[in-house]
Amino acid sequence: MIFARFLGLRVWWIVLAILGVAVLVPLANTQLSPSHPLHVPDYAVPLLGKYLSYALLALSLDLVWGYVGILSLGHGAFFALGGYAMGMYLMRQIGARGVYANPVLPDFMVFLNWKELPWFWQGFDHFGFAALMALAVPGLLAFVFGYFAFRSRVTGVYLSIITQAMTYALLLAFFQNDMGFGGNNGLTDFKDILGAPIAAGSTRLGLFVATCVALALGVVVIGAITRSKLGLLMVAVRDAESRTRFLGWRSEHVKLFAFTVSAMMAGIAGALYVPQVGIINPGEFAPVNSIEVVVWTAVGGRGTLLGPIVGALLVNSGKSVFTAAAPEYWLFVLGGLFIFTTLFLPKGIVGTIGSGFSGWRERRRSRDAEKGVGTLPAASVGSPAE
Repeated sequence: MIFARFLGLRVWWIVLAILGVAVLVPLANTQLSPSHPLHVPDYAVPLLGKYLSYALLALSLDLVWGYVGILSLGHGAFFALGGYAMGMYLMRQIGARGVYANPVLPDFMVFLNWKELPWFWQGFDHFGFAALMALAVPGLLAFVFGYFAFRSRVTGVYLSIITQAMTYALLLAFFQNDMGFGGNNGLTDFKDILGAPIAAGSTRLGLFVATCVALALGVVVIGAITRSKLGLLMVAVRDAESRTRFLGWRSEHVKLFAFTVSAMMAGIAGALYVPQVGIINPGEFAPVNSIEVVVWTAVGGRGTLLGPIVGALLVNSGKSVFTAAAPEYWLFVLGGLFIFTTLFLPKGIVGTIGSGFSGWRERRRSRDAEKGVGTLPAASVGSPAE
């Protein structure tokens, strides 16, 4: 009951739904026969896991866009950095099983005649270190970037442009072979994770469950932040930053906190994404990827916990179907979807449904008040002490 009051029942229903999926999908994959209509085939498990990692990415963007009003067009960079941190760990696990059978250097380094492992690859043979870097590197980049941007009071479209410039700069840097991250080909051909074969069905189920748990924890964290006094201050900064600053609050500190936490969540999403898709390359830094995250969040409904998750799942499942049928038209469909949402569903799917339900409830409450239903006579109303 204490936790329900702290986070709200709606948050816990979302968490329970996600954890229910973490249980039901493995059962449907392993316990139901392939002929059963509810059977989840093996190929669908990592696909669903990829969708859920995208949902966590969209949820991270919602923290800064939906609750603080920062439209970041560079969240794909934080996602990719977390993915590269996990990819470096997975590359170190290959060892002598690579094409060139070098127990220390990844294949692309041997091909480029590197003689020793670069200093920034040290420690990535340990999973704990890689997981820490998946959090720390995106978080540190967001902190440094946000410190200078928010301190300079860069807002609105200008902030969106420089976040996109940041991810494009990283895209160009990671394309270079001498950066030490695999260049254009990126990192791939993974073998094991935590000693388990990465292609095994049990490993894929484990990664799927881990993604569900991470998404549920993300909902709890953002729910706790947004329902706290800090969350109220974040909304105040979003709606009236100048007035909030006039009252004595440092809005740049609020923005910096939200931006850093959001980037760390995006890094976790990227780290969970890579072992399930089997590759990470500089294409993940592409600005269009960050724009897609904005579309997912807008379609589902920014400023809500459920909206980004719904938007990411719907848009990406639609993308999988549509790109198989007519791949050359997908970007046009995506752009049209964003325009339609902006014009006719400005609150997104979940926000529109929630507003309709709230409006219906308010109208019903007004009608009951007019009829005298659920009201007490004036003489009987008093303080609890009476």
